[in-house]
Amino acid sequence: MKITSVEVWTVQVPGADPPYSWRAGLQGSPPTGDRAVLRIGTDEGVTGVALAPRPGSPAMLTDIVDRLLRDELVGQDPLQREWLWHRMWELDRLDEFPLPLLGIVDIALWDLAGRHVNLPTWQLLGGFRTEIPAYASTSTFRTTEEFLDVADQCIALGYRAIKLHAWGDARADAALCIALREHVGPDLPLMYDGSAGFDLPDAIYVGEALADASYTWYEEPMREFSVSAYASLARSVRVPLLVAETSDGAHMNSADFIRAGAATFGVRASTGLRGGFTGSMRTAHLADAFRVRAEVHGGDIPNRHLCMAISNTTYYESLVTSVAVRREACVTSDGLVLAPTGPGVSLPTNIDLPAALSEYAQS
Repeated sequence: MKITSVEVWTVQVPGADPPYSWRAGLQGSPPTGDRAVLRIGTDEGVTGVALAPRPGSPAMLTDIVDRLLRDELVGQDPLQREWLWHRMWELDRLDEFPLPLLGIVDIALWDLAGRHVNLPTWQLLGGFRTEIPAYASTSTFRTTEEFLDVADQCIALGYRAIKLHAWGDARADAALCIALREHVGPDLPLMYDGSAGFDLPDAIYVGEALADASYTWYEEPMREFSVSAYASLARSVRVPLLVAETSDGAHMNSADFIRAGAATFGVRASTGLRGGFTGSMRTAHLADAFRVRAEVHGGDIPNRHLCMAISNTTYYESLVTSVAVRREACVTSDGLVLAPTGPGVSLPTNIDLPAALSEYAQS
């Protein structure tokens, strides 16, 4: 089997309704707009697709395909995913691809392979489980009272844990984290994501509050450029750290965080930010060797497959963006996500289904 075509389609993905916010300094939910789908075809009629869900992706992906990827991929065996993953990193040396596009060829190739053998991608990856608990991962709400009410709704809807994305103010965020623990009691797992809003002194301040409130993990309080800063944070706080979400380098960079003692809970795996399925599985195996977790970031369809394939991940991340909470469609009433059953990743190969794209793009 040989690759015969590499195409980019521009598709409309609807924005969130209602729109939602992140911490101060960050843009909120992306509006309805164009996104890109990569489609890889073969001489045997088997295809694989992957969605680039970020705004601006059609222009970026079209440029990369036209300049580099089409010539690189056409004629290759699509089942040689390791070789083609390596080639993407070689091309990145000079081109420095946007981080979310580093894994898009890999995602499409794993989708293609699953369709070729009529198996879900998570089974091709090895398969570890058929269900996983979901945690409610909040967007940023206006007041503590709104956060507490959202937490009550999430618990009633069956979510097994709650993660906060708050305002980016160390004092206010610490107070919110303590208030939520007091509100829900001692047993519900709670997590906090700083969305890279702090320097080291403020990160320590929030971390001390999280430790006192028995939070399960403390995620990305600082930009992930300085492994040394994270190592200092790990030495300073008792709450376990979950790191290496947006740093470049997939498993290679994750190794530095682990070796420095900064990944005291674990590192992030993600098809979108850690080099596709291949980069994420390398990250997970690396983390497992050090007996730490590889928590899957993001709630789109590829990452559901990843959750079912990685042994050392704990939860599926389900985004909650409205004060009137709606449980994500893939989450059951008892807070579980079941393994996908369709072949490959299961994005439609004939891209005319906006609803499917909307579900695929949620993250």
